[in-house]
Amino acid sequence: MDNCVFCKIVSGDIPSFKVLEDENHLAFLSVAPIAKGHTLIIPKSHSEYVFDMEDNSLGDMMKFSKKVAPLLSNSLKPKTGKIGIMVAGLEVSHTHIHLIPMDKEGDLSFINAKPASEDELEETLGKILSSQT
Repeated sequence: MDNCVFCKIVSGDIPSFKVLEDENHLAFLSVAPIAKGHTLIIPKSHSEYVFDMEDNSLGDMMKFSKKVAPLLSNSLKPKTGKIGIMVAGLEVSHTHIHLIPMDKEGDLSFINAKPASEDELEETLGKILSSQT
């Protein structure tokens, strides 16, 4: 879609802080994170609503999310040891999953979201990417 911000990220028209990608999916840091390392998982092909996706495509997106979660957990070491998952789906009309490192129960609230600086995003991405080596 021409005006979809996530499609523009996939095409490279809008820069992002890429955590991981494969042929069909992209994981990148949220610019308004609920917690440090808040990552969005999207299909590269446009899909507006998670429940409109084909079963196999949705399953593949969840499998991709399972590859991203340990990167976040191992590098950022959330206090609970868990990565929360949410499908809110209303902020941007492109299917996406939120993966959020959780320091405490209740961290999965957009009330906690605040803009992150480019320096903060670069620092967080550096931690995540360095854990892959």
